[in-house]
Amino acid sequence: MPDKVFVDSNICLYIHDKLSAKFDKTKQILANRPTISTQVLLENVNVCLKKLKQPKNFAIENARSLQQACHVNPISPATFAKALLIFEKYGFSIFDCLIVASALEADCNFLYTEDLQHNQLIEGKLKVINPFL
Repeated sequence: MPDKVFVDSNICLYIHDKLSAKFDKTKQILANRPTISTQVLLENVNVCLKKLKQPKNFAIENARSLQQACHVNPISPATFAKALLIFEKYGFSIFDCLIVASALEADCNFLYTEDLQHNQLIEGKLKVINPFL
């Protein structure tokens, strides 16, 4: 079975910073059609509006581009229930737990994020990778 990668919101956002050293790596990651969740789409819209101060149409187009570039898994009640179990067990922020739960539910082997410990193995299956190290 080929490796499946889940990408956290913070990684996707570097696609907007062509001057960043992380831009090329992000472009490469997204070119390989990773998995994201509806949470990642929503977080990207929020950051485009609030932090990047972009207009609404920019945020919408960004979400549509991510939707086209990635496999998108919806958040379900089962995903949320899994996130609560991960929250109890690992103590990550609840939003990170929802990302982890989504990655596990999508049967991914790797979670690309800057928010968790690099090389950590979660549930004996999901390896956390900071792709910029």
